[in-house]
Amino acid sequence: MNRTSTIDGRHESVHVSAGRVTLEGDLAIPDRAPGIVLFAHGSGSGRHSPRNQFVAGRLRDAGLGTLLIDLLTEAEEAVDVRTAHLRFDIPLLADRLAGAIDWMARDPRTAGLPVGLFGASTGGGAALVAAARRPDRVAAVVSRGGRPDLAADDLPVVRCPVLLIVGGDDDVVIGLNDAALRRLGSAVKELRIVPGASHLFEEPGKLDEVARLAAGWFTHYVHPPVM
Repeated sequence: MNRTSTIDGRHESVHVSAGRVTLEGDLAIPDRAPGIVLFAHGSGSGRHSPRNQFVAGRLRDAGLGTLLIDLLTEAEEAVDVRTAHLRFDIPLLADRLAGAIDWMARDPRTAGLPVGLFGASTGGGAALVAAARRPDRVAAVVSRGGRPDLAADDLPVVRCPVLLIVGGDDDVVIGLNDAALRRLGSAVKELRIVPGASHLFEEPGKLDEVARLAAGWFTHYVHPPVM
C-alpha cells in the first residue's frame, strides 16, 4: 500500500517503490492530463529544487501531470553530502528513475498516462539512460543544463524525441551537449541554446524560456497514442 497525504487539491505526497528503496515524491495531475512528466534532479538537488518546482508548475499550467522525487534516500543523501559521489552515479540514478516509471505503470492514478522525463545537470544523463531502458513507456525527454554525455553507450539506444536546453554562456556544457546530440539514436532531437543564460538559468527571464520550451516539447510529444 502506498501512503499518500493531500498537499493541496490535486497535489499529493507519495512514497514511490523503486527496487529495494522507497523514495519520497510529490505527485500532481491536472484534470484530463494527457501525460505526466517525471523529474530527474541534478547534482546535490532534490524534489524541492526551486528551479524544478518552477518548471513543474508551468508544465501543470500546460495541462501535464508532474512527479518530482528524491532520487536518493535520506541516508544516502547524508552520505552524499560528505562524499558527493552518489549524485554522479548515473547507473544508480537511472535505476531509480526506471523504478519510478514502473511504479507509475502500476499506480491507478498514472498507469494510463504516457511519461516524459525532465532532467537537470547529472539528471539529464540519468533520464536518457532510463529512456533507453523503458522505450515503451517514455515518450519524450527534455534536459536542462544537463550532462547527456554521461549516458555514454546508452545514447544510441534512445528512440524517443529529445530536447537539450543549454545556456548560451555555458560553453563547456554546450560542447558536451552538442557531442551527445550527434550520438543520440532519436529520430527527433534538438539542441536549443538560450542566449545570455548561465548554467543554472538564474538570469531574469531565462528559466521562463526553459519552461516554455519544455512545455512545448512535452505537449507535442507526451500524449496518448491516436487510436
